[in-house]
Amino acid sequence: MWTEKNNQLVRSFEFNDFVAAFSFMTRVAFAAEKMGHHPEWSNVYNKVEIKLSTHDAGNTVTDKDRKLADAIDKLL
Repeated sequence: MWTEKNNQLVRSFEFNDFVAAFSFMTRVAFAAEKMGHHPEWSNVYNKVEIKLSTHDAGNTVTDKDRKLADAIDKLL
């Protein structure tokens, strides 16, 4: 579930292993590139944390972030 925190949409994901986490990140990368909107994220082994905000809107949450979050959810 996405939460709004510090002017960002934030969500953590946990997978069975590193390969599953990295595969998910790859799918997210293609979706983000297609939308022209890119996440701030981190990965440690089987965990991925994603933070979304719109930099050109003053680092706030916008519809671009909500649309990317929805697209990411559909990749699960």
